[in-house]
Amino acid sequence: MTRTWMGMLLTSLLIGVTIAAQQPQTPDESMKGAVLKGRAPVSDDVLRVKLPRPVESNLSNGVHLVVLEDHRAPTVSFQFLIQGAGGYYDPPDMPGVGELTASVMREGTKTLSSPEIAVQLETLAANLNVGTSLGSQVATLTASSLTENFDAVLALAVDVLLNPTFPDDELSRVKTRMRAGLVQQRTNPGFLAGELMSRVLYGDHPAGRVSITLPVLQRVTSADLAAFHRKTYVPDYAVFGVSGDITPSEAHKKFDAALAAWKKSGVPKPSVSDPRDVMGPKVYFIDRANSVQTSLRVGAPAISRLSADYDVLSVMNKIVGGGPTGRLFLNLREDKGYTYGASSGFSALRYRGSWQASTDVRSEVTGPALGELMAEIKRIRDERVSEQEFRNAKRSMVAAFALSLESPGGILGNHMTRWLYGLPVDYWDKYPDRVMAVTEQQVQAAARKYLDPSRLQIVAVGEGGKIADVLKTFGIVETYDTEGRKIGG
Repeated sequence: MTRTWMGMLLTSLLIGVTIAAQQPQTPDESMKGAVLKGRAPVSDDVLRVKLPRPVESNLSNGVHLVVLEDHRAPTVSFQFLIQGAGGYYDPPDMPGVGELTASVMREGTKTLSSPEIAVQLETLAANLNVGTSLGSQVATLTASSLTENFDAVLALAVDVLLNPTFPDDELSRVKTRMRAGLVQQRTNPGFLAGELMSRVLYGDHPAGRVSITLPVLQRVTSADLAAFHRKTYVPDYAVFGVSGDITPSEAHKKFDAALAAWKKSGVPKPSVSDPRDVMGPKVYFIDRANSVQTSLRVGAPAISRLSADYDVLSVMNKIVGGGPTGRLFLNLREDKGYTYGASSGFSALRYRGSWQASTDVRSEVTGPALGELMAEIKRIRDERVSEQEFRNAKRSMVAAFALSLESPGGILGNHMTRWLYGLPVDYWDKYPDRVMAVTEQQVQAAARKYLDPSRLQIVAVGEGGKIADVLKTFGIVETYDTEGRKIGG
C-alpha cells in the first residue's frame, strides 16, 4: 500500500465513520438528552488490507528477528521483547523487583556511567528505554535513531541489555524518586480504586500487583537486581523487531554480530496461569476523608488474548465504553452531566484478564451515577444493539485500525503481537473482516457471559459520611482505609 493510497483510504473511511456515528437513533430513555445527528450517506465497503510482510529470521543464538523495511524517512527503530523478564516473574517475596531492574539498567554498564549514557544519547539524537510492569510477562527495550547513528545506538542498546552494573548510588537515587511516588500515589483516588480492583479480580495472582511496596523498595539491593537480570534476561524466547531505513540482510548481519556473545541458557519457556475465579458480587469501599468526588470502578473476570471471544468482546466494549461515542460517556457525561468522562476497557494477555468500567463523579451523585453505570451493563446484556449503533461501533474500530497502518512502528507492533501469541500469518489482514462479521447476537451472548451480575465487582473511593449509606443499596459493602487495610469484619 502506498502512502497516497492509504491516505485516501483513511480519509474516506474516517469521514464515513464520523458521519455514521452521527446518524439519528431512537434514544434510550436513560439517554434522552444525548442526541446524535447526521444526514450524509456512508459507504458500506469493508476495508481490505494486506499488511506489508516483515522478513523474519533467527539469529545464530536463536533469537527471532522481525524486520519491516521502510525507507520513507532516514530513521530506524527497534525493540527487544524478552519473555520471562517481566514483573509477572518477580520472586514471590519481592514484587516489583523486575520493574526496578528495568528502571536501573540504563543507569550504568561495565564501560559507561549513567551520565555518559545520557550524553551519548543526546549527542546521537536518539532515545533508549527499558521497562516492564508488575503483571507483564515481558521486559521491553526500545530505541530509535537516525539511520547514520544506528550502529552506535545499537551498540549502546546491547551494552545496556547485556552489561548493566546497577550502581549503588544510581539505585539509591531511583529508590528515592520511587519512594516519593509511592507516597504520592496513595493520595490519588484513581490509583486506590485501581489497586483494590486488581486485588479483588486477581487475588494473589501476579496480575493483582500494581505497584512495588515500600518494604520491598527499602530492602532491595543491587545484588538482587543483578540476580534477577542474570536469571531472566536470556535470549531463549526473545524477539527483536526492527522498522525503518534498513534492509533485512543489513539488520540480520548487524544484530547477529552485536549479540554474538548472548548465548541461550536452556531455561524452559516461561509459563503463566489463570487467576482464581471471583465468587459472588460485592461492593468494596475505600473511605477517603475530605473527598469531593467518588472514583467508581465496576469489573469482572474476562478472557485471555487467545480466546475465541476476543473480537466479540472488543466490539461489545466499544459499544459500552469505547471513547466519546460509547454509551457510558453519552449517558453519564453528555446526558446526565455527572462526570467529565466515563469509559471501559479490558485486558487480555496469556492469562485471563478483566473487563472494567470507570468514572469519577461528584459525591452527591454517586448513587445515581453508579445506578446508570449498572443500568448500561444490564442494557447490553438484555437488549439487542440497534443496527445503526452496532454498525457505527464496528466501523469506528476498523477506522482506528486503518489509521495505525500509517506508522511502520504500528505495523511492526502488530507483527510482534502475532509472533508472541502464535497467531496466523494473515491475522491482521483479516482483522477488518472479523470485526465486521461480529453479530448483535454474539455481542449480547458475550455480555451475558462476561458481565453476569454474579461476577460484577464494585469499587468506590470517597468520603464515608457522604456515600457509605448509598453504596449499601448496591450490595454487601466491605470497607478499607487508604493503605488498603480492611476496616472491621
